[in-house]
Amino acid sequence: MDRIWELDFYSRPVVDENNKKIWELLICDRQLQFQFSKTCSGAEANARWLQAALGEALGEWQQQFGLAADTQPDRVRFFRRAMSAIITRGGTAAGLGMLASRRTFALCHWLRERHAHVYPSLANYQAELAEAPQLLPPAPEPLPPALMGDRWQVTALPWQELATAHEWQLPFGDIPPLPFLQLAPDTIIPGVIIYSQRALPLAGWLSGLEPAYLSLESEPQPLLILDSGASDRWVLARLRTEALRGEITAFMEACKASRGLHFIAVQEKPQQEQLQGFWLLQHLSVV
Repeated sequence: MDRIWELDFYSRPVVDENNKKIWELLICDRQLQFQFSKTCSGAEANARWLQAALGEALGEWQQQFGLAADTQPDRVRFFRRAMSAIITRGGTAAGLGMLASRRTFALCHWLRERHAHVYPSLANYQAELAEAPQLLPPAPEPLPPALMGDRWQVTALPWQELATAHEWQLPFGDIPPLPFLQLAPDTIIPGVIIYSQRALPLAGWLSGLEPAYLSLESEPQPLLILDSGASDRWVLARLRTEALRGEITAFMEACKASRGLHFIAVQEKPQQEQLQGFWLLQHLSVV
């Protein structure tokens, strides 16, 4: 069974009888087999309330899957930067390992469904409260010289091949199941392979970053960016030529056709079949 949780704790576009925003805790696993929700008032939205609610969620999770009372998730990912302090304090007090990460694909899918179908159906829904404030992204940082790849290549794989990727023997990587996406088997998933003589340490470093998605930054100069963690951004490549810019632009267009899914892989040489690292990524807009 999957033992990674994804968590969000934030106000929703719904108000109480005093016209105050209602706050909601959402927790799920990566297959959406476990889903927990609990609401509170803004006055209660603190680390102490979250600690108690996490205890309830833990009990429900253990009961649903027949787990021992001392069983805990391996880690709890959360993406919401504005709530980092409260979520970290509440989770740590509950004895859970909290990890700031945008690898919350199942949670974001669930959130989009709730914003589309659940919250608008409630009596005190207020659409103007739906958009969360967007924090400005930090400037991307250059990769450490020892971890820069020798070269990179745009590639693609059919979804049916990636659906069995969890069986691959990988030193580093993360390939969540994502059964709720219901993609056609022949859907093409674009990706980028980084080739490096130091492939294993590069893959190990990437693993610690919690890679989320690749993006294209056009100004002040064209860059291929790796977004990771809660807000980290790294320059993977400087797109100095028109050919490179065109290749990455086409890659980004392919990502739209695959519902934002793409991947990044690390390999020592093109002639070798063994990968040192592989991460399935997804570009998500979060509310």
